[in-house]
Amino acid sequence: MAILETENLKKYYGSGETTVRALDGVSLSVEDGEFAAIVGTSGSGKSTLLHMLGGLDRPTEGRVRVEGKDIFSLKDDALTIFRRRKIGFVFQSYNLVPTLNVYENIVLPIQLDGNRVDKEHVGSIIQILGLKGKIKSLPSELSGGQQQRVAIARALASKPAIILADEPTGNLDSKTSLDVLGLLKTTGERFRQTMVMITHNEEIAQMADRIIRIEDGRIAGDRNVSGE
Repeated sequence: MAILETENLKKYYGSGETTVRALDGVSLSVEDGEFAAIVGTSGSGKSTLLHMLGGLDRPTEGRVRVEGKDIFSLKDDALTIFRRRKIGFVFQSYNLVPTLNVYENIVLPIQLDGNRVDKEHVGSIIQILGLKGKIKSLPSELSGGQQQRVAIARALASKPAIILADEPTGNLDSKTSLDVLGLLKTTGERFRQTMVMITHNEEIAQMADRIIRIEDGRIAGDRNVSGE
C-alpha cells in the first residue's frame, strides 16, 4: 500500500524567461515500510522535493498525499499539526535543543503535541541506537554521530507515518556515516518505518531498498537496489 504519493508535483521560482523549474512534474509513490533514497547532484531538485514531501513548502502545482491525505488541502496551522504527528524529520544539522538532555530532546515533539510518551517504545529506540548511557547528556557533550542518533531517535519516537532524512550524514566522516545509516536502516526495519532519504552519496544510497534519481527537477531513474 502506498503511504506517500506525489502527483505532477511542480515548484517554479520567478516568471517568464527567468523561471527556475526546481520541480517539473514529479509523480512517485512510496510503499509502507519502504526505504527509498532520492539521489541527485546539487541543484537537481532533490531537497526541494523533500521539502514538498514534508509539507515544509507549498508547491506551485500538484499534490502530495500522506496516508491518502492531500496535505496541501490543509491550512497552515492544520498542516503544522499534521506534520508534527505524521512526519519525522532527520536533518544534516541535527537540530537538537542545546539546553535539553538526550531524553528530553527525543520526547520533545510528543510533549509539544500533548501526547503521552510510550516509554517502552522510546526505550527500545534508545537501546537499539546505543544511547542508553547518554540519556542525561546535553548535545554539546556528544559526538556528531551520537547527536545524529538522537535526531533519529526523536524522529522515530512519535511513531510517524514516514521519516524524511535530508543528507543525514552530511556532517559525518565516512565510517560514522555508514554506522549511522546502518542504524537508521536497522531501526526502520525493526519498527517497520517508511523512510525517504535525500543524498548525493552513491555509497550511502545503496543501503536503501530503492533509488530514485532526480535531474533538472524530474525523475530520471527509479530502481530497486536488488536490481529486480
